Amino acid sequence: MSSIQHAQPDTASGAGLKRALTTPLLYFFILGDVLGAGVYVLVGQVAADAGGAVWVPLLVALVLALLTASSYAELATKYPKAGGASHYATKAFGPFAGFIAGFCMLAAGVVSVAALARGFGGDYLSAFVDLPVAAVAVVFLALLAALNARGIQESTRANVVATVIEVGGLLIIVALGGWLLLRGDGDVGRLTQLGTPGENAASAVLSGSVLAYYSFVGFETSVNVAEETRNPRRSYPRALFGALATAGAVYVLVGIAASAAVPTSRLAASSGPLLEVVHAAGGVPPRLFSAIALVAVANGALLTGIMSSRLAFGMARDGLLPSVLTSVLPSRRTPWVAIAATTILAMVLAVTGSVATLASTLVLLLLVVFFMVNIAVLVLRRDTGTADHFRTPTVLPVLGAVSCVVLATQIEAEVWWRGLVVLAVGAVLGAISHRAARRKAAAPTP
Repeated sequence: MSSIQHAQPDTASGAGLKRALTTPLLYFFILGDVLGAGVYVLVGQVAADAGGAVWVPLLVALVLALLTASSYAELATKYPKAGGASHYATKAFGPFAGFIAGFCMLAAGVVSVAALARGFGGDYLSAFVDLPVAAVAVVFLALLAALNARGIQESTRANVVATVIEVGGLLIIVALGGWLLLRGDGDVGRLTQLGTPGENAASAVLSGSVLAYYSFVGFETSVNVAEETRNPRRSYPRALFGALATAGAVYVLVGIAASAAVPTSRLAASSGPLLEVVHAAGGVPPRLFSAIALVAVANGALLTGIMSSRLAFGMARDGLLPSVLTSVLPSRRTPWVAIAATTILAMVLAVTGSVATLASTLVLLLLVVFFMVNIAVLVLRRDTGTADHFRTPTVLPVLGAVSCVVLATQIEAEVWWRGLVVLAVGAVLGAISHRAARRKAAAPTP
């Protein structure tokens, strides 16, 4: 998962954002957001939860993501403005709910960076040097913060190259898996093995789907570019569903290749599960693939770190978070306090939680946001919005909301405690900012 928050339109001056994105450009934008580093790290964890049929929870996660994506498609074409879930929640439920949605997105970004930092310090890095994961994560996050503070132009240039590399890495795994099966060395029987000694097939699929869901997140921030899309009513749904379907196909093929190539227990024990496929198939130097995986993980962490720091800066500028977060470097004009704050929080999370725990925490926070978005679609049906917008069948947002609840029930108690602490902090900050806004509105004008 990787994304960059886009600026709000300049409504004061009457100048909206330029509509420059065509359907193909938007498709690749969303695909680049979704096809991120999560699958490089989490395939093994999904196998540990679901068994050898890794492709099943990946497919289930795709279907569940499409349900919520349909709600985003309606809202993005109905209200084609930057702002995303926070904007929709505010329109449907009021400013407090909008703050909670924005805060959950911010917290999810910080948690995602922490998870990717731990993934960077795992088996992929061990192909070059063996270092403590927690120490690597802290140094890694400090270096990313320095690049983030240097400037967004340098960061996004690096992203273009890194995105091509990380997608190429996934295609290598699919090709290696196919080659391994053709030469008769794989075990296709593992592709139907659902369940673990501690869980039956249904529970295993749901548990694995929580982690697999992490690989599909990223599509939700694409609503921020709807205002910059030509004919969003036509282009946005096509690009969104097309990109998710493409990502799902790649992920399912990666899951099939990994499961057929590597015994489930070995896959589950590795923090660099796709590297195990390279070892099993041969033909590609393990260090080369490890380098590709490290680029993918670093790119995902960098872009998510950019989004998190800019979102914190924007919320502070709007009076929703402490004003100190609006401080910028005089020379670089980058929000150094917001970068430092989000980085420190990510460091704390990275040294106190596993990749699986952090990924589940992120999913829990996004499930709160997605539940609000699915319900907001139904609430906002009373507003006609723009004359011509995409309208999803009513059953889909209903199923989307139900799917959020079902997935939330599969999340472990430890993760729930972490998530509830984050939500409690968000509720307190939201109440404070809401009260301050009411006092300011009630104050007499001089």
